[in-house]
Amino acid sequence: MARRSTPLLRRLLAPSPSPSPSPTPSTPLAGAVSRRTVTYMPRPGDGAPRGVTLIPGDGIGPLVTGAVRQVMEAMHAPVYFETYEVRGDMPTVPPEVIESIRRNKVCLKGGLATPVGGGVSSLNVQLRKELDLYAALVNCFNLPGLPTRHDNVDIVVIRENTEGEYSGLEHEVVPGVVESLKVTPNLYGNLVANVAAGIAGGTGVMPGGNVGQDHAVFEQGASAGNVGNEKIVEKKRANPVALLLSSAMMLRHLQFPSFADRLETAVKRVIAEGKYRTKDLGGTSTTQEVTDAVIAKLD
Repeated sequence: MARRSTPLLRRLLAPSPSPSPSPTPSTPLAGAVSRRTVTYMPRPGDGAPRGVTLIPGDGIGPLVTGAVRQVMEAMHAPVYFETYEVRGDMPTVPPEVIESIRRNKVCLKGGLATPVGGGVSSLNVQLRKELDLYAALVNCFNLPGLPTRHDNVDIVVIRENTEGEYSGLEHEVVPGVVESLKVTPNLYGNLVANVAAGIAGGTGVMPGGNVGQDHAVFEQGASAGNVGNEKIVEKKRANPVALLLSSAMMLRHLQFPSFADRLETAVKRVIAEGKYRTKDLGGTSTTQEVTDAVIAKLD
C-alpha cells in the first residue's frame, strides 16, 4: 500500500500546470495565470456527459445532495446521476451500488450514519475498502466574507483511509476488552500530524473526497460521516456549501473546469454577500434558500 500511495501523494502535492481555457473572442489567453490548488486526480476527458453514482445517504444527506442536483441542472452541467438509496444501518453496501461506482468511476455521496454498538461495520469504511480509496483529500480554506478563527488558510490535508485506525484490525481480547491495531507508515503519520495541527479548531469550508487508483468518491470533507441532527433535518436548514464545493472538485476531476469555476464563483458570491447563510454560518436560511441564492448567482 505504501509503495503505491507514495507517488500519488507526491503528484498531488507538487505544482501542476492549469488546463488552458478554450479561446473565445472576449477572453484573450495571453498572460492567463491560474492560482488554483490541485486537489483532484486529472483524468482525460472528451467533453461527453459523464455518469455519476449518487448516494444521498442519511440525515441531512438528501438535503445537501438535492442542492447539488438542482445547481447541476440549473447550469446544465454535463453529468447525469444514477441514484441509489443506501442507509447506514444496512448490513453491507448493495452490490449494484458498488457495480455502479466501478462503472462510472465517480460517486457523490451524503453522510452515512454509523450505528453505535452491536458490531455493525461502517458502510463508509466498507466503501473505502471495497474500492481501495486509500487517500482522503480535504481542502481547507477561508471564504471572503466569512469570519473564522484563522485567516489566510488554504491547505490540503491528505489522510490515510485504509490503514491506521481505519485498517479494521480490531478484536475483543477478553469480554469487555477491545484491542485496535494501528498500521501507519511514517510518511502518512508525519504528514497528517504536521498539517492537521495547523487547522485545529476549524477554519472555513472543507470540501473533500476519497480517491484510489481507479475510483473517486466526493463528499463533505469535514466530518463526512456527520448526518446532522433531527432538528436540522426537520427544519431543512442543512448547510449545502461544503458539498457544493466538493461537487466542483468532482467537475474538475471529470475535466469540466469551466463548470467547476462557475459553481465555485457562485458559492463565493453568496457567502460574501452574507444575505443567505445557514445557522452554522451565523444566518437563519434554509437549505433551499441557500441553493436558490447560488443558482441566482450562476453566470
